Amino acid sequence: MTQISLFSGSAASSQRSAPRATHLISTRPLATLGRLGALVAAFQEWQERYRTRRDLMRLSDYQLKDIGLNRLDAEEEFAKPFWRG
Repeated sequence: MTQISLFSGSAASSQRSAPRATHLISTRPLATLGRLGALVAAFQEWQERYRTRRDLMRLSDYQLKDIGLNRLDAEEEFAKPFWRG
C-alpha cells in the first residue's frame, strides 16, 4: 500500500506501509465487546439521569429559581422515565 502525503514538500511523500495481518484476527469478539460496552454506557447514562433528576427534586424553591427553574419544571423533569433524555 502506498501512502501519499497531502502536504507539499513533505519528506514522507511516498512510503510503503507494513502489510497488516487483519485476516488473522477475528472481529466477532470485538463486536460483542462493543455491544456490551454500549450497553454498559447506556446503563451508566440512565443512572446519571435518575440521580440528576432525584437531586433536582431535593433543591429548594430558592435554589431552583437560582438556576432558572421552578418547582413545576423540576416535577416535570422528575416525572420523565430514566431512558428519556
